[in-house]
Amino acid sequence: MRSSEGFRHAVRQGVRMGRPTLVVHLSTAAAGPSASEPDDVRVGFVVSKAVGNAVTRNRVKRRLRHLASEVLPATPPGTRAVVRALPRAATNPAEMPADLDKAWEKAIHRLAERQQRVARRAAP
Repeated sequence: MRSSEGFRHAVRQGVRMGRPTLVVHLSTAAAGPSASEPDDVRVGFVVSKAVGNAVTRNRVKRRLRHLASEVLPATPPGTRAVVRALPRAATNPAEMPADLDKAWEKAIHRLAERQQRVARRAAP
C-alpha cells in the first residue's frame, strides 16, 4: 500500500488490534479508495521517529515486512492492512513475531464479525 488514502481508510474505517510492540489495522477493499484490484491483499507499514533513528526504523520495517509476508496466506482476499510499530518494537524485537501473529489473527476475526453484522443489517 502506497497511497495516503489507503492508509487513512484502513486506519479510520477498519478494525484495530494492539499489542505491546505494534498495532494492526485491517479493512476491506470493497469500500476503500483502491478498490480497483479487490482480490489483492495490501499491507502498509508505519514506523515513526519515536521508534528510533533511521537505521533502527528501517531495521524494524524490514523485520515487519518479512513477518507480514508469513501471515498473508491466512488473510482473506481484498484485505487492506496497516501495521504500526511502537517504540518497544526496537527494544524488544523478539516479541514482534508473536505479537504480529496474535494481533493479525484477532483483527481478521474482528473484521469478519463486523462484516457479518453489516450483512445482517442489510438483509431484510
